[in-house]
Amino acid sequence: MPEFTLKIRRFLPESGEAPYWQDYMVDLEGHRSVLEGILTAKADQDGTIGIRCSCRAAICGSCGVRINGRAALACKTHLEEALEGSESEDGEIVVEPMGNMPVIKDLIVDMDAVHWKKIQRVTPWLLPEGDPPEREYVVPHEAMVDVTQSMACIQCGACVSDCLSMEVDPDFIGPAALAKAYRFVGDPRDGQHSERLNDLAEDPAGIYDCTHCFNCIEACPKGVAPMNQIMRLRRAAGDDYEINDRNNGNRHERAFTSLIRDNGLLWEAELLPRSYGGDSFFGKFAPAAGLELVDSLPSITRAVLRRKVTPMGALKPHKIPKEDLAQVQQIYEKIEGQDDRFELNLYIVGEEVEGDTEVAVETEGSSA
Repeated sequence: MPEFTLKIRRFLPESGEAPYWQDYMVDLEGHRSVLEGILTAKADQDGTIGIRCSCRAAICGSCGVRINGRAALACKTHLEEALEGSESEDGEIVVEPMGNMPVIKDLIVDMDAVHWKKIQRVTPWLLPEGDPPEREYVVPHEAMVDVTQSMACIQCGACVSDCLSMEVDPDFIGPAALAKAYRFVGDPRDGQHSERLNDLAEDPAGIYDCTHCFNCIEACPKGVAPMNQIMRLRRAAGDDYEINDRNNGNRHERAFTSLIRDNGLLWEAELLPRSYGGDSFFGKFAPAAGLELVDSLPSITRAVLRRKVTPMGALKPHKIPKEDLAQVQQIYEKIEGQDDRFELNLYIVGEEVEGDTEVAVETEGSSA
């Protein structure tokens, strides 16, 4: 029987000592889970190891940890799989508590302090408008399919653990809570869509605080794709409800896309004034743009001194050849010419690979 070494990050608060690493060797088949390895070490070697677990079937989400530096469910990760992904020189499987949350003991984190607090922030229940119907609410099939992806969340906290935005700004509402928010924004029974979106757009730590790092998509064990749900919240806020937030998030996105449409490349020197003042010449001199430029001067100065950018290189218009630009603009015309906005929801449009054959799950798009 193969032997695996688990390198577990220990933290015993009652000892008053700093966290430390401890190795445990377990004899198990490679197809057994990392959770079974930890529980075996706990039962046979050290009963003080702390870890949460319940269903052992990747349903409850209790056993979320970091394995080899990435958030995962310990019950869903095979020992042989974890060993292949290990970057340890000694061939150890490194197990540590999830990130962005306070550690209570060993692999147990305080979910209430961060994860559940963020979930409560988005009012995670329906707020129907008017009197309830005499019988049940009747919801179109397409509408429920639309929110099924966000409903698949098991609240394991893996996306929260690996969110880079939350590392920089702990106030960021976070991927799990925002995915939950779309579950209600996309539900036709909810009567507070505009209020919810306005709240999330106006919050400096809201939907525009996401930096598109894709970590939450990679970490999620259930395919919820939280970042996609955040982008859908942005589309609904900016396009459907025309919310121009005080954070300038919506205008910044429009400036970004318009620069690519006009030039085929991002022109950083033009991005700031266009974000605050619009596309017109006089709009570039908006007072808010000037204030933001002054705040950015230290960063710009450092970039120039380190030769990451030159003044002439920054001010010179960025543009690709005309024939290439025409192809880029054709993409814009095709997408913007559609009657319905195409939504990236794998429960509606996606492909499953069965052996060597790709099988289409659905072929219809959806508009939020």
